[in-house]
Amino acid sequence: MVVIVVLCVANPLTRNLEEVMFTMARKSRFKVEDNGEITIVSFLNKKILDKETITEIGEDLFSLVDQYDRKKILLNFGSVEFMNAAFLNKLVVLNKKVQDKGGGKLVMCSINDDIYEVFEITKLNRLFDIQKDEQTALAEFAK
Repeated sequence: MVVIVVLCVANPLTRNLEEVMFTMARKSRFKVEDNGEITIVSFLNKKILDKETITEIGEDLFSLVDQYDRKKILLNFGSVEFMNAAFLNKLVVLNKKVQDKGGGKLVMCSINDDIYEVFEITKLNRLFDIQKDEQTALAEFAK
């Protein structure tokens, strides 16, 4: 298993996730682990609130799909306590990008009750595959 801390905005010439930590320039926002074909993204921020943070995280997540050709992504929200609803748009775009890849799938896990309520209010809990914990989420990729 490879563990890499993703910093931000990757060099498009780099294709290997091991090289990401050498090519990223901004503050750490999440860590990335490869578990076979599944890329596990664990957020490091407790708060995803301001526009700059949302933009940077969105760019980094999109680069996993667009530049590193990751098709199976697990987003672990275990550390996130607060999230701006504006971040939901980035997640919708990420989901579309992943699904546009042949055999692509996005699964989320460990979302706290307050944040999950936002997914329910917006009905996005119907769009996204959201699981209670990482183990259950990993099992979803086998289906």
